[in-house]
Amino acid sequence: MFVIDFINIIMNLQQIEYILALDKHKSFSKAAEACYITQATLSIMVKKLEDELDLVIFDRKTSPIITTDCGKDIIEEAKKIQRHVQKLRQIPSETKNKVEGDLKIGVIPTIAGNLLHRLLPILMEKYPKLSLKIQEITTENIVRQLRNGSLDVGLLSTPSGEEDLEEEILYYEKLMVYGKLQNSRATYLTPKDIGDEKIWLLEQGNCLSNQIINLCALSPKRMSLNVDFKPNSFESLINLVDKMHGLTLIPELYFNDLSKEKKRNVIEFQAPFPVREVSLIFHRPYAKQRLLNALATEIKACVAADLQTTLLKNSEMIIAKMN
Repeated sequence: MFVIDFINIIMNLQQIEYILALDKHKSFSKAAEACYITQATLSIMVKKLEDELDLVIFDRKTSPIITTDCGKDIIEEAKKIQRHVQKLRQIPSETKNKVEGDLKIGVIPTIAGNLLHRLLPILMEKYPKLSLKIQEITTENIVRQLRNGSLDVGLLSTPSGEEDLEEEILYYEKLMVYGKLQNSRATYLTPKDIGDEKIWLLEQGNCLSNQIINLCALSPKRMSLNVDFKPNSFESLINLVDKMHGLTLIPELYFNDLSKEKKRNVIEFQAPFPVREVSLIFHRPYAKQRLLNALATEIKACVAADLQTTLLKNSEMIIAKMN
């Protein structure tokens, strides 16, 4: 049997296409038509290949054309090459849709507590080969670790104002008031309505606290003459409001996780609704772009049904600023 080592043969993919077409159709005219070229071009390219191989692939003296015994070996190898080429062409799309590997994520606490329990079961079931390393850390630490390469992506409130980092907005969630008003009996509020109320805020420097201060034009003040306490969780805020009165602001996903009893203590703002913007933030994303795309898609899908903002127009929302 005549075996050809195609590694040492100069053969382009067009020539492979042409000889396979000629072997199939047994006619130069039909093969040329199938390859969308002229019969003369096909004849020249096939003859060139035969000269390079120093053998005759097709017996042209017969009608229909016959593939020679040596030519049959060439055709079989050409079919293998064609299959490999088709596989190579499929790899980019397969890789593009493949979600596997390592992803290091930083999430700020005010998002982690009410998003991760919704998101992680979906990611673990849908992408079993995706390995996640998640840190619950501050915005400042997320930005620093993105820049030094310790994190692949951050999940935080935006706009961040970091010009060297890219942001992809995931969702908006309403900010709501928890507690009983002392200076108003309004059913629906504007941010200014709580400016004179006692407000419990998260620890100093927390991005949500900054957003609330800016949104409501607050002058931060101590809630008690002999206690200066800035909690770092919504649970602590809620407990303080329940026992020591005053107000606090909570995001929509946290509201959805409250008990029915505690939901009765929540008052909504009127339109346009104050919201916080939640985004993915990343630096040099291209190496893990498909993982980031999958993460963004799954986050948007898993919170859509829980957020009233999904149905709102941009004109119906006020994005709370960070600074």
